[in-house]
Amino acid sequence: MPGGRPRSYDPERALDAAMTAFWTRGYEGTAMSDLTAAMGMSAPSIYAAFGDKEALFRKVVEHYMAGPGSYLGTALGQPTAAVLAQTFLHSAVEAVAGDRTPHGCLVVQSALAVNPRSAEVRDYLTGLREAGVTNLAERLRGFSGSDGLPPGADATALARLLVAIAQGLAVQAASGVPREALHTVADQMMTCWPRRTS
Repeated sequence: MPGGRPRSYDPERALDAAMTAFWTRGYEGTAMSDLTAAMGMSAPSIYAAFGDKEALFRKVVEHYMAGPGSYLGTALGQPTAAVLAQTFLHSAVEAVAGDRTPHGCLVVQSALAVNPRSAEVRDYLTGLREAGVTNLAERLRGFSGSDGLPPGADATALARLLVAIAQGLAVQAASGVPREALHTVADQMMTCWPRRTS
């Protein structure tokens, strides 16, 4: 028995196009007409393949987190607390001020202007942010000895600080601050990072 009719679109390319649209305009600012133009698909075809706008956005965010936004995972794999922080910040700069993608962060851009009617999207993005803080804090607490934080350091507060700075870097990148200047901000932050003295 012959298989189903082959897809007339490339899912990866369609998600890339939708990602660029949402990344550029944010969730609220992206209309269905923007998505159909970017993806080269009709609205019914998008609904059939990905669901409604919110469902598509969630798939796009997953796609983003596995690609340009994967710097959290890269940071979590580093060997010391200080290298984790440094990697997280500098990788964030590369993600939000890259040459081949819109400047800013897809998640931050979308979270800054979420309509109250889109409470599910707001809660989804809040959950992602908090999960990032939790993962960073757990990893920071997991280091020991000279690889870790000094006694008394608050791993959760430091994780939230890293996320806040990364979000600020994203906003500045979207505002046109050059990548080199953002790397300088990351370097300056690292001069303040708590380290063991012995």
